[in-house]
Amino acid sequence: MTRIDDTPSAWDERTQLTRFLDYARDTARFKCEGVSAEHAREAPLPGSPLMTMSGVINHLRWVEYYWFQVVFLGEDDEGPWTDEDPDREMRIAVDFPLPQLLEEYAAQCARYRELVARNALGNRAKRPVRDGRHVDLRWILLHLTEETARHNGHLDILRELLDGTTGD
Repeated sequence: MTRIDDTPSAWDERTQLTRFLDYARDTARFKCEGVSAEHAREAPLPGSPLMTMSGVINHLRWVEYYWFQVVFLGEDDEGPWTDEDPDREMRIAVDFPLPQLLEEYAAQCARYRELVARNALGNRAKRPVRDGRHVDLRWILLHLTEETARHNGHLDILRELLDGTTGD
C-alpha cells in the first residue's frame, strides 16, 4: 500500500483540520488499491452483511454529502437512504464497480474542499443536529475525520480477511 503524509503544509488551524481529513480520505482510497472486483463486494464478517469495501467507500461518500450539503448548507436530503432502509448506501454499493465509487468519492471530496475554503471555520450549519444545536464547520471537519478514520479500521479488517493485504 502507498504511504501518505499527514503533515500539514502550515500550522494554522484550518490547514491542520483539512490536512487530517484529507489524510483520512486518502487512506481510505489507498486501502482499496488493487482489491479485486469480487472482493470489493464481499462481506466477510458474518454479523455484518453490509460491511463490504464498496459499501464503506459509498458510505463515506454519502456521509460527507449529508454533513456538508444537508446539515451545513441546509439543502434537501437527496441521499439514497430511506426510513425503511437507513443503510441503503451500503447495500446498493455492490451494484457499482469500486473504481467508480472511488472516483465519485474523490470528485466529491474536491468539491467539499472548495466549500470549506470558502467558509469560516466558525460558520454555523443551517440545520440543527439531533440535539437541536447548530454545529459549526470546524465540528463537521472534526466529525468527518473521526468517521473516516474509524471506517479506515473497517477497511483494514476487510482487506486482510479478503486477500491478506495489511497496511499502515
